[in-house]
Amino acid sequence: MEQSLSVLIVLVLVWSCRGWEAPDFCHQQQCPQYQTALWFCFVQGFEERLYVATDWITTKVDSPEDSDVMAAYSRLKHYCQRQKEAGNEIPTNTWPALITVSEGENGPDLSMSWFVPPGTTKPENTDPSVTVQSRPEATVYVRIFAGTPSISSGETNAKMLQEALDKAGKTFDPHTYTGAGYDSYLSITHHNEIWIYPA
Repeated sequence: MEQSLSVLIVLVLVWSCRGWEAPDFCHQQQCPQYQTALWFCFVQGFEERLYVATDWITTKVDSPEDSDVMAAYSRLKHYCQRQKEAGNEIPTNTWPALITVSEGENGPDLSMSWFVPPGTTKPENTDPSVTVQSRPEATVYVRIFAGTPSISSGETNAKMLQEALDKAGKTFDPHTYTGAGYDSYLSITHHNEIWIYPA
């Protein structure tokens, strides 16, 4: 038994310390680096990842309606275009795109974020509707699901992840979750994730 446990610990350390390789669902595009902290947690319905510090551009989404989600997408796209015209290009072929949902006083507060890869000149904040965020290294609990992404499917999978975390005895922020998408909306297949942060 002790020998089996030692082998398991060595395998975990070797597995979690290997060099970063972007997963297939990034489609050979740049995406945030992470290590899976506890690979066996996936059996419990989630992964536990440790993400490196990252930068994002973020804008508010006025409501869960498709038209407001598309308006937020357009704001980020135009922001990147204006940055490019100013000689400060932000790569737009990155994944994931994030929708963050937080409990607000008058219903949910939503925002959309795009990943800014390392080595990119930090964007100038020339648009009051777009913010540049630097997120520190952080642990994230992740649930993976398929299907065309929507606010509704995100909410359903967030509840499922919260239930799995409760069952596993994990403490987490119950008021905020993030949906992460790695595919074009019109793609035939979709790799979607829900991210919840520890409390």
